[in-house]
Amino acid sequence: MAMLGPRVWSSVRQGLSRGLSRNVGGWASGEGRKVDIAGIYPAVTTPFTATAEVDYGKLEENLHKLGNIPFRGFLVQGSNGEFPYLTSSERLEVVSRARQAMPKDKLLLAGSGCESTQATVEMTVSMAQVGADAALVVTPSYYRGRMSSAALIHHYTKVADLSPIPVVLYSVPANTGLDLPVDTAVILSQHPNIVGIKDSGGDVTRIGLMVHKTRRQDFQVLAGSAGFLLASYAVGAVGGVCALANVLGAQVCQLERLCLTGQWEDAQKLQLRLIEPNTAVTRRFGISGLKKTMDWFGYYGGPCRAPLQELSPAEEEALHLAFSSNGWL
Repeated sequence: MAMLGPRVWSSVRQGLSRGLSRNVGGWASGEGRKVDIAGIYPAVTTPFTATAEVDYGKLEENLHKLGNIPFRGFLVQGSNGEFPYLTSSERLEVVSRARQAMPKDKLLLAGSGCESTQATVEMTVSMAQVGADAALVVTPSYYRGRMSSAALIHHYTKVADLSPIPVVLYSVPANTGLDLPVDTAVILSQHPNIVGIKDSGGDVTRIGLMVHKTRRQDFQVLAGSAGFLLASYAVGAVGGVCALANVLGAQVCQLERLCLTGQWEDAQKLQLRLIEPNTAVTRRFGISGLKKTMDWFGYYGGPCRAPLQELSPAEEEALHLAFSSNGWL
């Protein structure tokens, strides 16, 4: 960590000496409790122009439209934000523009994960400076064979120690090939600046076990997809970060309300109609599918950045069917 630049160290020290007192963030609120991240968050896409430049104007337009839906907040620079394809300066500018475009009462989660611990600390501190309320930190995975529990605990502890904003763990095995082990998450849940986890693996028994084993900690579990949202609520998750919420945001928030008020029969009916479209914009057609659907629903989707490709006509037809056969188009 000795290679951290003086400006970054200075800002880390300021963050720590400030007592991390932002009303939505910090290690703990006045009562000694961690920040509450419960609720629904769309995993916001990064819009690009036809020449593959980040289209910040379209990002702001999308956020203004999404701002009318009762989300807890927004996640930028998650997997749907194509963060591995952005430069560091683009990543920070996306966070900054999102903060300016969002309603002030919404939480801004920002994906700050990098492969090295040092780079993750620097990105987290920088994202905090431009308006992020909490940092979503994906598991480092390039050397996944060496990402033992000890390595992951060391990484996350160092990041959380030095972050001026709360840290949310992020396990997304479909992209990283690495599941953050439950026992590792349980150990990390004891850190005062680690407030929860976004688990995108879709294993509800794992989500339930994590809820159960962290029940004595002030630690919250978010489902990482709308396809298993009802099941996650049933075992104690407190919300979700969902790609599908970019296009069916009101419906995902309705599912949240039905679960929280115990209307399980109506919740089940709605959940079943969301599974197929959710699969289409995640596992099946990915970000290209999500962006195409956004174009259909009145948002700006636009192209992905290469090497991601646009959908073929046959894929586009299958995507449309996933929504129309469930009554959404």
